[in-house]
Amino acid sequence: MQNSRRKFIQSASLAIVGASLSPSALWSYPNSLADTKRLIGIQLYSVRDDMSKNPLETLTALSKMGYQYVEHANYVNRKFYGWSAVEFRKVLDGLGLKMTSGHTVMSPNHWNTSTKKFTDEWKLTVEDAATLGQTFVISPSMDQKLRSTYDGLMTLLDMFNKSGELCKANGMKFGYHNHEFEFRTKINDTTVYDIILQHTDPKLVVHQLDIGNMYGGGGRAAEWIKKYPGRFQSLHVKDEIKTGTVESKDVYESTLLGTGIIDPKAVALLAKKIGGSQHFIIEQESYQGLTELECAKKNLDIIKTWGI
Repeated sequence: MQNSRRKFIQSASLAIVGASLSPSALWSYPNSLADTKRLIGIQLYSVRDDMSKNPLETLTALSKMGYQYVEHANYVNRKFYGWSAVEFRKVLDGLGLKMTSGHTVMSPNHWNTSTKKFTDEWKLTVEDAATLGQTFVISPSMDQKLRSTYDGLMTLLDMFNKSGELCKANGMKFGYHNHEFEFRTKINDTTVYDIILQHTDPKLVVHQLDIGNMYGGGGRAAEWIKKYPGRFQSLHVKDEIKTGTVESKDVYESTLLGTGIIDPKAVALLAKKIGGSQHFIIEQESYQGLTELECAKKNLDIIKTWGI
């Protein structure tokens, strides 16, 4: 995701319709990794403006389009788009939607360096994810200061593995979502993404490969899927167009699937075949004159023809 995506922090205000389900009722919902199956969903950042204005109306529109799975990008003060986990689960259930994964940034503030344990804030984050029925709890960011040195990066990756243990205890996996710096930056002559993949436990940590974000950093999805087969249980399916050059670096923005310079169908089918990919999450952040919901509908219609 772009910088705007990483900085995106909004909470929608909307009155909750109907009574809330009890937490115990939600915990009975199937939420084990054994239930994981191949699916197509949408990252709700793709419709961020609509979600900020009227989340219920937007989710209803996505459901009517044929979406069954969504991935959140808004968790502030234990609220998802203004709803508690219990309330949000009730809304999703009422629309026939499932929250299979979500993006919540895990920061050093979530880790107590003295006790070597996670803070209550992160433990509650994982608990709320389980209440929603998530399979993956994904961090879409990495502390910039820590990632700049080998020791700092090792500290973060140790946190990733320990978060994987915490998520496993709640029937889920922890995940990491890449940007572009992981492919552009090297530490000790090794590409950062290599270090991340080599020092995270596949049994505990999922890697959600964003095939669009990596492009600007020189990463090409097919190459990484072949290099690390079976490591990418989740895929952010995107296409990109070049918009210019800044400081001798090409700049790209996302576009409708199949209309840019990536071959997202070929990448998705390769990921299905050897990448271990089960979740195919559509994300588009720029719209070239179309509305967010128009793009969401077109992208779903396009990806359904791929044979995933």
